[in-house]
Order: sequence, then structure tokens, then C-alpha cells
Amino acid sequence: MESSPAQLTILSFACFSLYFQFILTLGFDYQVLALPKTSENCLRIRQGAPFKIALFADLHFGEDAWTAWGRRQDANSIKVMNTVLDDETPDFVIYLGDVITANNIPIANASLYWDQAISPTKSRGIPWASVFGNHDDAAFEWPMEWFSAPGIPQLVCPAANSTNSREEACSFRGTHRLELMKHEIDHNVLSHSRNGPKELWPSISNYVLQVSSDDAKSPVVYLYFLDSGGGSYPEVISSAQAEWFQHKSQEINPDSRVPELIFWHIPSAAYKKVAPWFGIYQPCVGSINKESVAAQEAEMGIMKLLVKRPSVKAIFVGHNHGLDWCCPYKKLWLCFARHTGYGGYGDWPRGARILEITQLPFSVKSWIRMEDNVVHSRVVLSP
Repeated sequence: MESSPAQLTILSFACFSLYFQFILTLGFDYQVLALPKTSENCLRIRQGAPFKIALFADLHFGEDAWTAWGRRQDANSIKVMNTVLDDETPDFVIYLGDVITANNIPIANASLYWDQAISPTKSRGIPWASVFGNHDDAAFEWPMEWFSAPGIPQLVCPAANSTNSREEACSFRGTHRLELMKHEIDHNVLSHSRNGPKELWPSISNYVLQVSSDDAKSPVVYLYFLDSGGGSYPEVISSAQAEWFQHKSQEINPDSRVPELIFWHIPSAAYKKVAPWFGIYQPCVGSINKESVAAQEAEMGIMKLLVKRPSVKAIFVGHNHGLDWCCPYKKLWLCFARHTGYGGYGDWPRGARILEITQLPFSVKSWIRMEDNVVHSRVVLSP
């Protein structure tokens, strides 16, 4: 990872507040009408039009937050999202985990960086939902260079305000999942994210959204979001989450008549089973296969449930920056998104996976839109 000269550290961090204000103004001239919410967890698909979703994965805002390198990565990530949103004009955006690199953010209010990450979508009036990744509430890791000259940047600790004393602002404790989600929900009417059932906490982003036809009575597809852990607790989808999915899916879709799509951050072990060995070859579709699948720490039943449900068409994950393929697994598809952010490891070109859902007849198509406007890896996930 490139880093800035040590002598620029203090000056770099002092410029952060000005940079943050600048970033939040990017794209605010756009006036895209938001899809109307028909209920707390329902989105509408316009009659005769497909429903298009953009997946933004592994943005890693706030990485090396105290350096010029870090600010440059965040600005480049904004550009990638602007390009994708302008080219694709999606109806909905999903933030697929690792929105921020919390282990590099030395302030309690990491939501400042979260706000930067969602700003291109928010400024266009596009609704969105988010799911947590392993970096979103990871503990702060002290940089070794802070313990040599010139030492800890002077402005690492924000000034006290009406809600936080200076001691609290300088706690270096990061911002936990619940706080991040509460901030997103409380401050954004376009956000469809949810805290999820309390009995599943500390696993937070577990919820389901319904995409319906214009009359809001006929569900077209259900979108399930699951928190795959990491950061403040193990990288796993627990048996309790699996049980919640089983009960919820039986409640709202008992006969599996309505198709279902699943979103979480860290791939399950099933991704290892279908991963291509060299390159990418049929029936898999994609463009990069540059690393091994980094799977969850344990399998606790969710995959067994998903493969048994005929309504489940595909699972979408992030986490691996050097993978962007979709491969069939039994009766469903396992797909990686494309690394969208300039934070995080890897120098592969950035982009985003796009989903296009058609109502009559139902279909799910997908492709990847790159930062240079190129489109590739088209695949039909459900005819």
C-alpha cells in the first residue's frame, strides 16, 4: 500500500475536514426522482420497465484516513460510483459490505465516512440498502508510524461538541454496527436498511425487502440481506440467522412462488466448491479470477436452506477484490460483485455488478459496468 511521507501527516489530517465538505457536495446537481416507498420494506417496479440494481462492494472509505493517499482513494471511489450511476441510472443501489475501513478510522464517528460513501446515490435521489462487511466495525489498529516523529496527528481527536466530550471523541473505539445503522436510518429517508431482529444481534443487517408491481400488491421478487459477520465478532452466518431466514421466507413466501435474491458480504464455503481453477470457463461467467475464495469461518446451515428453496435464484457477495465471477451451484447461482472502491487491496480496475429484474416474464440478468464505461460478463441468472 502506498503511504505519504511522514512529515506530511499532520498537514494531511488537518485538511480532512475541508475534503469531507467538498466530497459531500459532489453530484448534488443531479435531480433523479426516487422510487416511491409503498411501505416500510417495499419498493415498486414500474409497469413495463425492468428494475435495475447497482451493487457497490468494498468501497473501504476512510482507509489511511490521516494521509493524502487515503483521501485520494475515497475521491477515486466517488468517481467510480458517479460513472456507474450516470451510465446505468439504476432504480436501487445495494452497498454490499466494507463500506468503510473502520480499523483505519481514528475517530468515534466513523459515520462521517459512511456518509461520504452513500453521497453519490443520495444526491441523485436513488433509494438504497446496505449490509455489513468485516471491516465496517473493525477495531482501530494503531499505525506504527504514529510512534515516531512527528507522531500522532494533531487533529486526530475532534473538538468536543454538544453530544461528545473531547475524551469520548478521542476514545479510538470506532463506531459499532448498531450506531452505523442507526445513523443511516435516522438521517436518510431514502435508506431501506434495517437493524434486523434484536434476537440476532450482534448480527445487525438481517432483513428482507419486497419489490412489487405498481399496485404494490403483487410481489415480483424478495431481496434478503444477511450480516455475514467479521470485525467485532466472527465471520459467520449463524444458525439463528438461518432459522430466521427459514421462518421469514415461509411466512411471506410459503409456496416459493415469488423469486428470491440473497445478499451478504463474505462468501460461504460453497463458493470454494464452484471456484474455477484457472481463468474463468463455462458455465461460469466473469473476467477476473486472481485469488482464492476467502470464505466464512464456519457453515451453520444457511446454504442447506437456500439450495432447497426453488425460489432462491442467486446469492451475491463481495469481500474478495480479485474475483468477479458468477458460477452455478446446484439450482442457484453464486456471484461475486466487482470491487468498486479504491480503498482495499488490489490494483484491478474498479466497477460494479448490475442486476436487471424483469417482471413479465420474470428474469434476472446481470453484467459488470467498469469505471471506464466498458460492460462485460453478461449472464442470465434466471430465465
